[in-house]
Formats: sequence, C-alpha cells, structure tokens
Amino acid sequence: MDSFFLYAALAICLISVLSLYRAIVGPTILDRIIGVNALGTKTTVLLIIIGVLFGRVDMFVDISLAYALLNFMTVLASARYFHKKKGLHGESLIQK
Repeated sequence: MDSFFLYAALAICLISVLSLYRAIVGPTILDRIIGVNALGTKTTVLLIIIGVLFGRVDMFVDISLAYALLNFMTVLASARYFHKKKGLHGESLIQK
C-alpha cells in the first residue's frame, strides 16, 4: 500500500512541472497566478500523502490545511492587487 502512495506522490511531482512551467512562462499575470495556485494545491495533496507514508496523517493534515489557507489568501491578495493595477489581463502595469 505504501508503494501506491509513493508512486502517486511521484506522479503528482511530475505533473506539477506543468504548473511550474505555467507559473514561470505564463503569457499573462492571470496565467501565472493560476499556475502558482495549482502548484500550491498539488503541494497540499503531497503533504497529506507524506503524512500517510510516515503514519502521521493527523499532523500533516493540520500542516496542509494551514498551507492551503495561506495559498488561498495569497492568490486572492495578488489577484486583487493586479486587478486594481489593471495588469491582470495582460495590460501593461505602467500607467500612461
């Protein structure tokens, strides 16, 4: 059973490379924010899988919930900031 969770964690790590690519190369700021949010979600799942592998699910669920809440608040704050700066949909951040 542990090998299943180990292979699942490895698959999530490989899939998270796509989110990392979108977060780095994304053509707009909105794509980058979505990439970072997806990467944070995959990290939350990985933390729970690590908890299952170590046999300490209760501790890792608390850590992953705190991380998910922090990720959610960060994405909301950055989306609100770039929306107010009119740079969310690919417009220039420099005001004319």
